[in-house]
Amino acid sequence: MRGRSDFVMHDIPGRYEFNPTIITVEDEETTALLRRAEGSNAAMLWAGALFEEKQIHPMALDVANSLASEGVTSLLLKYRKPYELPASIRDTQAAATHLINQRFERIALVGHSFSGAVVISAGTKYDAVVAVAALASQTFGAVTAGHLAPRSLLLIHGTEDTRLSPYCSEQIYSWAKRPKELRFIDGASHGLSEHRSEVSQILTMWLLKNLKTDH
Repeated sequence: MRGRSDFVMHDIPGRYEFNPTIITVEDEETTALLRRAEGSNAAMLWAGALFEEKQIHPMALDVANSLASEGVTSLLLKYRKPYELPASIRDTQAAATHLINQRFERIALVGHSFSGAVVISAGTKYDAVVAVAALASQTFGAVTAGHLAPRSLLLIHGTEDTRLSPYCSEQIYSWAKRPKELRFIDGASHGLSEHRSEVSQILTMWLLKNLKTDH
């Protein structure tokens, strides 16, 4: 099944320390926002978090700032061609390459809905990618979950998702090998916005466990 995100994009408050970053993809460019944690060698890459230059997935904003306080860098990526799966996978792989070239040694990929399949597909390419999290993911493009191990996989889905059934995450979970985890959020819709704080906390703690060797 294919999905599109239904979350409300938030303007980025000026007080947050995000820096525009150019990502080169083949002969083109796309943009990202970097929230750098000083001295960090671990990073979260949230694919498709950035729609317009000043609009961002609200949960990505929450998680990026929580991670920064724990010494983890975040890169929030804008696609060149949203909802075109092959192009979005290449964008995400190029962004991961950018982080690797910046000497980040442990990288986690995160994506919501359509982008869940993107990060599952992109996550198999690099040894530096140690974890992949897919929120309310579509199944189309996600069959490569079977090749993610030994990387950790986290799947989160709302029980009241009418856009992409929770069965999508169950199917992806069945394809994946361990280590893997499936979390259902009771009463949450596709955007998970009803439980934004809970999901952000679950995701942040899981990312820290996989990115920080002292957690």
